[in-house]
Amino acid sequence: MQKVTVNMVSDVVCPWCIVGYQRLQEAIKTLDDIEVDIKFHPFELNPNMPEEGQNLREHIMEKYGIGAEQSAQNRARLVEAGKDVGFAFNFDDDSRMQNTFKAHQLIHFAAEKGLEEQMKLSLFSAYFTDGKDINDNAVLVKLAAGAGLDKSQASEVLESGKYASVVREEETLWMQRGIQSVPTFVIGNQGVAGAQEPATLASFIKEAASQ
Repeated sequence: MQKVTVNMVSDVVCPWCIVGYQRLQEAIKTLDDIEVDIKFHPFELNPNMPEEGQNLREHIMEKYGIGAEQSAQNRARLVEAGKDVGFAFNFDDDSRMQNTFKAHQLIHFAAEKGLEEQMKLSLFSAYFTDGKDINDNAVLVKLAAGAGLDKSQASEVLESGKYASVVREEETLWMQRGIQSVPTFVIGNQGVAGAQEPATLASFIKEAASQ
């Protein structure tokens, strides 16, 4: 059995990141003789997002210079893409873009306990499906416990910011490697940007295994 590591650079408020992850899972199912290990790496779409966040529709229109109609079309396209991979996006007029720096610190802590995938998926669902504020410590601690982490340790991680500098360094490292958008999958020595189709991801994984 060959083993390939897929490094996934992503943010938990990036809808195409969860679509990309689900497509990666579909790709993995087609690989009989290759074991895939997924490692998650932090990227903040909006590192300067204020603590209280911003209305999602306003944020998207401002950031990408699009109108309300195009924004609504993009949301509809995402909802369909989510359905195709078994993930529920529940957008409404009150949905907010949120600061994710604390969430990334929690994922780093979870990685040390071998629970980063559970933590990451829990954050995606909390934000996109359940409309939770994933910049709220109480919400984050509850999600951490649900992912199998110790509640008091998770709380201490968030209160102390003990992993803040580590996360910042890792974000900087991936940007210095040329990653400017997410999701980006680094498979072998190749960077694959975007929520690619399962067949495309599978072919990159096979190529990395053959090397």
